[in-house]
Amino acid sequence: MTESQTESRKALRELIDFLSEADERWAGPEWNIESEADVVNAHRALMHLLEAGLLSYFEHEPQHPRFRRIVSPTRKHMGDNPDAINWDAPIRDDVAYRVRGRVDGAVYVSFTIEVDTHDGRMAQKTGGVLNDTQFDVDGEGRFELYLGGEPRERNWLALEPGASRITTRHYYENETPAAADAKRHAALEIEPLEPRPAPAAPTDRSVAAGIRRAIAFVRSRTLDQRPMAEAEPPPFVSILPNTFPAPVTPGDFGLAALDAAYSMAPFLLGPDDALVMTGRWPTCRMANVVLWNRHMQTFDYANRQISLNRAQTTLRPDGSFRMILAHRDPGLPNWIDTAGQAFGLVFWRFMLPEGPIETPRAERVPFASLVDDQ
Repeated sequence: MTESQTESRKALRELIDFLSEADERWAGPEWNIESEADVVNAHRALMHLLEAGLLSYFEHEPQHPRFRRIVSPTRKHMGDNPDAINWDAPIRDDVAYRVRGRVDGAVYVSFTIEVDTHDGRMAQKTGGVLNDTQFDVDGEGRFELYLGGEPRERNWLALEPGASRITTRHYYENETPAAADAKRHAALEIEPLEPRPAPAAPTDRSVAAGIRRAIAFVRSRTLDQRPMAEAEPPPFVSILPNTFPAPVTPGDFGLAALDAAYSMAPFLLGPDDALVMTGRWPTCRMANVVLWNRHMQTFDYANRQISLNRAQTTLRPDGSFRMILAHRDPGLPNWIDTAGQAFGLVFWRFMLPEGPIETPRAERVPFASLVDDQ
């Protein structure tokens, strides 16, 4: 029997071919992936991205959108955060929407418009942000926002040409990671202001388009990105191990929060080393530090202490902090667990900072030299 050459079959083979190319290139020497452990981590990151692409972009109905959780303890990509729960939904720039939800105990909530992501590609710029200082919240923590349509004085975000996705951020400062807390529930809803006809039944064309959006999602975050060693880093990123740049706002850097300041540097530790990080938390709405692997996936926050927010940090008498990044528990306050990983990324995040932010300092020391300085 002759095999039917549907468009969906072509698209599926394109996905298979793309995964083979990503395996050979992105999980290989071209992206500085050399060791067996590096390959394993690259394949894990690739599968997380594929799951995310299928979840967010395979079924794509901007006229009937639904919020979907972007990352989770088992689906990590593009800089996830143990103290945050993020959602997104597809939108169109010629449709007006109503969004409802709850603050849910978060210390910071915002909504960001992403531009030109309709085909699955990663946003290259943001098209506006609305945080909880700019919209009304009732006594039960509920809110109602509007996207597009006629301008409103409050609780409204314009949809510029190319607006194609809304991304939400709920940031918490709890004793345990909010992202691993099944009780957290923002109850987010989105609907067009004007009724829309029911979506058409799936077709060969629509299924093929969904597969290709998933491919574009993963490709734009893998093969379309230059290897870290070759890319020009943004100003908040250092390529020098254990040396942090001054925290700065990211501007309209794709997927970044416009009202945050960031600082990031790689860590590099031997088996008997520790990294002592010192500084002061600034005045801001929320702040934390977190460990990522080279693929910007958090370490295992559901079972290890791989991050610290202000509520989790023990301060010294003068109000400063000392944090200890180490492979094993030193028995001292503010230990951040590397899980034995010699290399990773340390990312600092400061939401709605007020005034200057002290640049965190780091010093690699022998683990055996650590003593309590509280």
